[in-house]
Amino acid sequence: MKTSEYIKIKTDKFPKGYVFTYNDFITEVNKKEAIIKNLNRMAASGKIIKLAKGKFYKPETSVFGTLEPDQYQIAKDLLEKNNKLIGYLTGYGIYNQLGLTTQVSNTIQIGRKEPRPAIQRGMYKITFIKQKNTITKENIPLLRLLDAIRFIKKIPDSTTDTSCNRIKLHLRNLSPERTDTIVRLALKYPPSTRALLGAILETIEKNDKTEGLFKSLNPISKYKLSISSDTLPTKETWNIL
Repeated sequence: MKTSEYIKIKTDKFPKGYVFTYNDFITEVNKKEAIIKNLNRMAASGKIIKLAKGKFYKPETSVFGTLEPDQYQIAKDLLEKNNKLIGYLTGYGIYNQLGLTTQVSNTIQIGRKEPRPAIQRGMYKITFIKQKNTITKENIPLLRLLDAIRFIKKIPDSTTDTSCNRIKLHLRNLSPERTDTIVRLALKYPPSTRALLGAILETIEKNDKTEGLFKSLNPISKYKLSISSDTLPTKETWNIL
């Protein structure tokens, strides 16, 4: 079978929006160059779209035009390595999913133990934040909540009060075990995140979970988060301004 025929059959089987690379095809030394040339030729003809160097996807169209792949597909090689998690999606896209903002951003943020400089892929700018906790499938939803707490003042198209109230709902719905876990994970976050988490937990009457957070803080430090007493009645206890 000719290389061009093989690539056509293979790409036809990929779902629309799936991001693929040369590695999704046979990569023997004598065929790799031919695969590269054929994929670039298909991209030039519009049959597939080149997202970044060596990365392509099959376009999906709607009444609004050609759709970009979802954020996971765009960044998946930065999230997993050898079938092991090395990062997770967070930031603006996740804040939208959590109901913290209605704004849709062209920035993808990734939490990783070893961050790297920002990169551009298609219309998206990919940025990184350092995550000191071990990243597991189970704790990613909790890390995302902690990231929202950490960057609450930077959540777009929202106020800190509105965001805080929404975060309260998510924390209120956590089981006692998951609440224990998020408290443990928070100990590797900045003091302002620990203080706000503790104040929210007390506000929603999960007072029995906050002792470790309170002891981890410098008693004379103040945290300027611009959250009202109506939203966070316990804020003075946690030195939140």
